[in-house]
Amino acid sequence: MASEEASLRALESLMTEFFHSCTTNERKREIEELLNNFAQQTGAWRHCLFFLSNTRNEYVMMYSLTVFENLVNKMWIGVASQDKMEIRSCLPKLLLAQHKSVPYFIRNKLCKVIVDIGRQDWPMFYHDFFTNTLQLIQSPALAPLGLVMLKTTSEELACPREDLSVARKEELRKLLLEQVPTVLGLLTGILETYWDKHSVIASTPPPSPTSGESVELLGTLFQGSQYSKLLCQPMAALDNDSQQLCCLVLECLAHLFSWIPLSTSITPTLLASIFHFARFGCDLRTKAKIGSFISSNSSSSNGQLNPGVMPPTSNGGGRNGQQSEGNKVDRARLGVLAMTCVNELVSKNCVPMDFEEYLLRMFQQTFFLLQRLTRENNAHTVKSRLQELDESYLEKFTDFLRLFVSVHLRRIESSPQFPIVEFLALLFKYTFNQPTHEGYFACLDIWSVFLDFLTTKIKSRLADRESVLNRYKDALVLLLREVLNRIQFRYNQAQLEELDDETLDDDQQTEWQRYLRQSLEVVAKVMELLPSHAFSTLFPVLQENLDVYLGLQQFIVTTGTSRRLNISAENDCRRLHCSLRDLSSLLQAVGRLAEHFIGEVFAARFSDALAVVERLVEVTCYGSQTSLYDLETAVPSVLKPDLIDVHAQALAALQAYSHWLAQFYSEVHSQNQTQFINLITSAVDASSPLITAKVPEKLLLSACHLMVSITATVRPVFLVTLPAVQNIFNLITTENQTRRLPQEAHMLVCRALSNMLLLPWPNLPESEQQWQTRSSNHASLLAALTREYRILRGTVNITPRQPGLDDMKAVIKQTLPVLRDIVDSISGESTKSRQICYQSLQESVQVSLSLFPVFIQQPDVTDEMLAFFLTLFQALRVQMGVAFTGQIIHTFLSMFTREQLAASILQEGSAGCRVVQKFLKILQVVVQEPGQAFKPFLPSILSLCMEQVYPVVAERSSPDVKAEMFELLYQILHQNWRYFFKTSVLTSVQRGAAEDTMENEAQFTAAMQAFGQSFLQPDIHIFKQNLSYLESLNSKHKLYHRKLFRTSMLFHFINVLLQVLLHKSHDLLQEEITLAIYNMASVDFDAFYSAFMPEFLNGCQGVDTSQRAVLARNFKLERDLPSFTQSVQRLVNDLRYYRLCNSSLPTGTIKL
Repeated sequence: MASEEASLRALESLMTEFFHSCTTNERKREIEELLNNFAQQTGAWRHCLFFLSNTRNEYVMMYSLTVFENLVNKMWIGVASQDKMEIRSCLPKLLLAQHKSVPYFIRNKLCKVIVDIGRQDWPMFYHDFFTNTLQLIQSPALAPLGLVMLKTTSEELACPREDLSVARKEELRKLLLEQVPTVLGLLTGILETYWDKHSVIASTPPPSPTSGESVELLGTLFQGSQYSKLLCQPMAALDNDSQQLCCLVLECLAHLFSWIPLSTSITPTLLASIFHFARFGCDLRTKAKIGSFISSNSSSSNGQLNPGVMPPTSNGGGRNGQQSEGNKVDRARLGVLAMTCVNELVSKNCVPMDFEEYLLRMFQQTFFLLQRLTRENNAHTVKSRLQELDESYLEKFTDFLRLFVSVHLRRIESSPQFPIVEFLALLFKYTFNQPTHEGYFACLDIWSVFLDFLTTKIKSRLADRESVLNRYKDALVLLLREVLNRIQFRYNQAQLEELDDETLDDDQQTEWQRYLRQSLEVVAKVMELLPSHAFSTLFPVLQENLDVYLGLQQFIVTTGTSRRLNISAENDCRRLHCSLRDLSSLLQAVGRLAEHFIGEVFAARFSDALAVVERLVEVTCYGSQTSLYDLETAVPSVLKPDLIDVHAQALAALQAYSHWLAQFYSEVHSQNQTQFINLITSAVDASSPLITAKVPEKLLLSACHLMVSITATVRPVFLVTLPAVQNIFNLITTENQTRRLPQEAHMLVCRALSNMLLLPWPNLPESEQQWQTRSSNHASLLAALTREYRILRGTVNITPRQPGLDDMKAVIKQTLPVLRDIVDSISGESTKSRQICYQSLQESVQVSLSLFPVFIQQPDVTDEMLAFFLTLFQALRVQMGVAFTGQIIHTFLSMFTREQLAASILQEGSAGCRVVQKFLKILQVVVQEPGQAFKPFLPSILSLCMEQVYPVVAERSSPDVKAEMFELLYQILHQNWRYFFKTSVLTSVQRGAAEDTMENEAQFTAAMQAFGQSFLQPDIHIFKQNLSYLESLNSKHKLYHRKLFRTSMLFHFINVLLQVLLHKSHDLLQEEITLAIYNMASVDFDAFYSAFMPEFLNGCQGVDTSQRAVLARNFKLERDLPSFTQSVQRLVNDLRYYRLCNSSLPTGTIKL
């Protein structure tokens, strides 16, 4: 005894020293080693039992419990049965004796250790484990402790970790499911008892000013519902202990609901009880009324019942104010937990027939709460009511609404007992009174899901489309109007000013842009359902703001060279700012709706679309003519960006209608085109003056994008003859670096000009395309664009310090991206367009090839060159011809020496690395080319891949180069299968057919080894890519059936994939790996079961003979995928479990 006392004091001293701020890391490591050595001793648990009974030191308690936890979870199989009995007896006694005096986290840890024992031994060796928990719950004084045990049991036994065999996991789940009705009955009883005990039912409640409205609005929900009266009862006034106990019950229920199936065990009474407590979340956090809900003598219970939630118990009683605040938080927490329970049930998509009625009842009860949340009275508006509520409660409630609409609306919507229109009215009030932006976003998402549901429903029921729409029309009209109001500063300035419009999120948009985008998505979805109404709502609002913008001309004052906007009064500036911001948003809205005017509805909605396009053309011309972006203003930091943004958005909105303009063009091509010509001419006149380096870049880019869309989508014949277009040609083709546009704008304009000359004109036969004229014009355009670049042709060699090197690099980096963009933009076009493009480019391509060896040591330049060649190979390889393409490949293969490649690859993320990637991409294009033209290059490409690139990347991460190299390898195998296997697929799979005729076997084997090696490395992306490549080769070429693969590789691959599953290194790919194992095994199931499995199990380390026999017996000889998958999962789980058990046995243990 004395020695144990001494050990305890020493341990306390060590623990205190370990956690002291002055202790060095070196000393901490020494203490840690001492403690680990002590814990490994046989019988250490006896000392720990003494420590737990005789110390108040929290560190010592925690350490002792960790020793027990380790013993139970890792060494239990090797503990003597007498010792196990003693531990099973002592720990629950210790818990009962000390649960009130120890901190909550110690109590919870002790509960978990006892539950871990139950996980191993219940019911065979620990038959009273669960009954003890149920008895605790039924004892008033010990109910909180019983509930902590129950929740821990649900967490640890229902979804156990992998340290159990599959058979034991299934047994535990079955045992728990048998107990569910009893447990739910007990928990229901507690909730009912406490509600009834504390309900304050006044004999004559005062009349409510809103009661009439409540009954009227959702009266149909509760006709014949026995719960309607219950839900209308006054709230229970729970004391502190009762609240904590009910919180624990609801936590238990939430976890139970996460795994038990929906069934009649979840009774109507239980649901009603949960909803009683959900009402606590609807309570306002007002200080005046809170006193009546708190019993004056309530005090905190001894230790927290829930870790991390309740504040620590103080020695002295808190002041009333603090108590009230704490109590309000606890009451809100009851509501949050109740809604968590509801959401667990509602999130289940699989609903048995006998549970559908319960679901309906749940929705009825939740909408009673929704009605309470959105009720107005003299004291509170809906918004102020929601602002007063606990944020977590509102989040849970919104989650419920989302789950209801996305998972269950299709089940409930047609029920006569569910008033869907009244529900939408409540959801509307709830949405537009949200106190936070995030809450509002979440509600908009719910509306989006609802609108998708409605659109799908209407498409599937075209016959009664109108009746369905009429049912919802009022709701949709209100929604549209309110969402439009919410994006306008005119109605919502205070909230919109709060939104950040500078910081970009992960999706590269600001908070304001996200707000606007989500709002406009809802507007667009309503437009799809109610097109004419949506348009007649939006267009007048747009007109109103446009009138303000178009009226600004009268306020422009010119003095000398300066022009200013003569609006300076603060109020006027503020109103103008709001109007311009709104106009910008409404222009985006109009652009977003463009898709609803084309296709089948073009004719029906023609006049509306024409009105929009004419207005947009008018406003863009006005903006460009008056140069509003160039004005001096009273508040330049605000109004100038506003004016630029409106102009840019008007151009972008007009661009959105380019598909409509293209359809208009095709409809009128044989009629009077005056109207169309005027629109296009005006649009070009609006864009042309903005294409200059003096214009703000945002506006310049909008004008360039509009020009690209007109030239690529609309393609009017007369475009090239317009004076404005001639001006752009002159700007781009004259030598003047000072007037040069920024690179992105320059590229866009060049693309637009090239499109005009290369793309076929719509609605005209080939004979009227004027290809000859257009071809010579295109040649002139590209000659002008590449003038400086072609001068570099004579360059033979360069030195790093050569004067003018930077200028040469600048010319290359300016020219090649433009050429690449032009080629890219016609890659999907007709042969004629690509032919003309290549003729114009031919000289520049030859210059590039001659410069490539010169700049091989300049990776930033070769990167640009290879990007250009890659685009050429992808788009114009036919036009380049076999001979020249061969010359290019030959040049590249000779330039990229092994040393060159290695040096580039080793600099991960560098320009050199990108060069190698692009080179491999070019080779991918080459090996995919059908026909025999490029087959002679296959040996050298394979050699480069396997002998030069692979050795460098094999043992390094090099993810980017690796990905491209393996894709190249896959394309070589897939597109050139007959290079390795001469026989056809058909003959190879016919039984009795001659075996494969194999060629280039060494290269094939090396490629397969490279794939196999990649499965042993940690990069999950390469693993996934390569696994999919093997599966693809199998589905297309029967790879796994080939004799060479089947006899010398198949089992190696299966073994590697099983080892990956065992090591859990690529857990995200479990399904893909198991499917691949199945496909490989299915080549010859007999061989897999009779040869591979015994060999695999015999080779498994860390398991004994009897365990191997169990593993073999449990792997069922099934041939269908689901059963096979189950067997693989079971094998992996149980093999890991046996290893864990065996590694934890004391040395010298004899296993029976």
